[in-house]
Parts: sequence; C-alpha cells; structure tokens
Amino acid sequence: MLQIEHVTKRYGKTVANDDISFSVESGQIAVLLGPNGAGKSTIIKSIAGLLRFQGKVTLDGHANKSLEAKRILGYIPEMPAVYDLLTVSEHLEFMRRAYRMEDDGYGETLLRRFELWEKRDKLGKELSKGMQQKLSICCALVHRPKVIIFDEPMVGLDPHAIKELKDLFRELKAEGAALLISTHMIDSVEDYWDVTHIMKDGKFAATKHNTSEELQSQSLEELFFAITESQVAE
Repeated sequence: MLQIEHVTKRYGKTVANDDISFSVESGQIAVLLGPNGAGKSTIIKSIAGLLRFQGKVTLDGHANKSLEAKRILGYIPEMPAVYDLLTVSEHLEFMRRAYRMEDDGYGETLLRRFELWEKRDKLGKELSKGMQQKLSICCALVHRPKVIIFDEPMVGLDPHAIKELKDLFRELKAEGAALLISTHMIDSVEDYWDVTHIMKDGKFAATKHNTSEELQSQSLEELFFAITESQVAE
C-alpha cells in the first residue's frame, strides 16, 4: 500500500534521510522509533509530499504527490495547524468539501470520541493545543483514508484521547488501512505495532517485527536503548 524506495533528503551538506527503503502493507501498523533528530519527521514529511527528495514514494501504486495518492492519504503532523477563524464543525466540513464527500456522520462520531462535540462551535484559535491536536486527527481521518501517517500523535493529548487513539489504531488496522507512526515514546506503541524501524543518523539502525521469536530474543525497549545509548557513547 505504502512503498518507500531509496529516499534521500539533504539540507545542504546535512543528510537527514540516507537511502531509506521500506513498505507498509494494508492492515499493518509500522512504527518509526528514534530520538529527536534521527530523521523521523523528515521521512514523514517526504511521504506526505511536503519536501523534495531523491527516491520514490508511492501509495497504492500512485506517486505520492499525485491526486490519486492524496485522495487516500491522511496526515497528522506533529504540530497541529488549524484555521483560527473556522469552528470545529467548519473544519470537518472544509475537509469533506475538499474531498467532495457527503456528510455520512463519521465526522460527528470522531468529534464525540475525542470529546470535541460540545466544542463544535468554538473557533480554532479558542482551542487549547491538546484540542487542536484532537481536531487535527479528526480532520485527517474524516475522509476515511487508506494510508495514514502520524508524526508524534500522542504529544499534548490527555489520557482519554490517548486511549481513544490507540483503539482507533486497532480499528483502522482491522479495516485494512496502512498506518505509519513516528514517535520517540516507546510506551506509546508497545502494545499494537507490527513492525518497528529504529532510526539513527538518518538511517534504519534496526528493524524488529512483533513476533514471539523476535521479542524473546530482545525486547523493543532493549534494542532501542542499545542503539541510542551507543550513539551517546560514541
């Protein structure tokens, strides 16, 4: 569903992503795990079409910047970007119109799940950062995308919203969506991931699958700290 092939991104002489290749299949949750500065957000933004890069990214066989790819993509950025003068309800209406969708009630369902329904008439600028993050999630999902990428989705969320988001991850997976989640918080992904790529210096330092054999040999936490602590030691 989501295919990344030999993606390299440079900022001047700095290589933020160095020849990265991986895929996320339908019904799979893949995680990018790594410390700040490892290159996670850069590859996420490249997939979303926000950065120029060398290499190839396709969604269901379509180039990531094509209209066909954008129709099936949902993107939740690390920093929520809402419109100051649109209400919560108007945000979802704007997204539905952008995707030429009729209101099927899913937007209301999302707002209720994330405790925003009572805030539906509030302007974007009147929302707290946590509420803006929840609204950003709702906006990205209202058109029922097949490929969904999250950049540090738990930051700023209250415990109820974190629980709902984790439940939603599992539901979207069961419905056949391909999910890619970038984070530096191990405990936020420990109970639902299928494959985790640990990043260091713009590359994949290790890839771990959620199987009993691999987890018995070394836990995700042990592998993560073995890589990141060796980075500090160097």
